[in-house]
Amino acid sequence: MTDPSRSNSSDPRVMYGEELRVRREAAGLTQLALGEAVILSPSMIAHIEAGRRKPRRDDAKRLDRTLGTDGFFTRFLPTLEGRRYAEHFTEAADAETRAIAIYEYAVSLVPGLLQIGGYARALFEAQHANYVREEVDKLVVNRLVRARILSASNGPAVWVILSETVLRLVVGGPAVMAEQLRHIFELGRSGRVLVQVVPHSAGAHATMMSMMSLMCFEDEPDAAYVEGLYTGAFIDDPARVRAYRDAYDLAKAAGLSPEASLGVIESVAKEYDRHDLSVHP
Repeated sequence: MTDPSRSNSSDPRVMYGEELRVRREAAGLTQLALGEAVILSPSMIAHIEAGRRKPRRDDAKRLDRTLGTDGFFTRFLPTLEGRRYAEHFTEAADAETRAIAIYEYAVSLVPGLLQIGGYARALFEAQHANYVREEVDKLVVNRLVRARILSASNGPAVWVILSETVLRLVVGGPAVMAEQLRHIFELGRSGRVLVQVVPHSAGAHATMMSMMSLMCFEDEPDAAYVEGLYTGAFIDDPARVRAYRDAYDLAKAAGLSPEASLGVIESVAKEYDRHDLSVHP
């Protein structure tokens, strides 16, 4: 078996994909035949072999069983992560890059895809009492890199629902909040992101207890991601994903229209501007 460290490529995903292609061809299987055996589409097999995507852990186990590779593809799966994100978020971060549509609900904080650098930095510094500036810098850069999918020509459609708490909870100070809300406003006004605000006056609603992200794909089942303090779960069970989608639809019904939502966001941004001027005349 090829040792990934001896591949001509330095990209772990390319090395992984090359090994899959070699083992598949050695087994005399086409991409279609292997896909049928491991319950993946031929296009997904092609993407993995090209280093564009990585399999999930269960997929890697099926690859090992089918190809008789003694756990190779499962053991080397963690090397594809790059440790850019918290362990519980790595699968969701990878899924974002494949999604054709992303639906976010945020209960208290601006979703990562919409965060500006100053807002992200304030969050990371608050989460790490004895933070090292260089480490925070890396975390901020990784978060901003994620957001590049919003400017990509083939990026996903994005719908974001924000609790009014997201607008009112001050992260990084009034100036940072004003800039952050203007960024969201511009994304909404440009049509790149559809934004809704659920006002406090809406009262109790289905998603008020947790943040949530739903992702749709071209050749994979829909998935959901939910997150708490230092933990998160990537969910692809169809019944559970449908339940999250139903809850999301109820939150949409409780929200203001996109046009009215942008008006609220702009108004709150101006409030932060005025507050910052009063503190720094």
